[in-house]
Amino acid sequence: MEFKSDKAIYEQIAEYVCEKVLSDEYKPEDKIPSVREFGVQMAVNPNTVMRAYEHLERNGIIYSKRGIGFLIAPDSKQRATALMKKEFMEKVPAFLSRMKLLGISFEELQQAAIQIN
Repeated sequence: MEFKSDKAIYEQIAEYVCEKVLSDEYKPEDKIPSVREFGVQMAVNPNTVMRAYEHLERNGIIYSKRGIGFLIAPDSKQRATALMKKEFMEKVPAFLSRMKLLGISFEELQQAAIQIN
């Protein structure tokens, strides 16, 4: 995984886990890598991974089980969707402002979206 400089690494790790949940790579009750394992996998400090896991746990996407580690929560898909939607919607005003500034119409945006698919 390559990290972007415009977003905190722990947020990018949390987003990565959410994407795994939404794509069904991580299913409810699956055990995810330990903080140290994930740190080695991502080549980041374990403290950064722990911060991401705490963020995910606060949002109900994962939970910890003593002696076992971190597991994917039963309703993780709904919670991950809600979290990612909230974070995306926070960016919409700036996006729309930039569209207006550049004179991009919604039709142009729609055409760009069609080209992606």
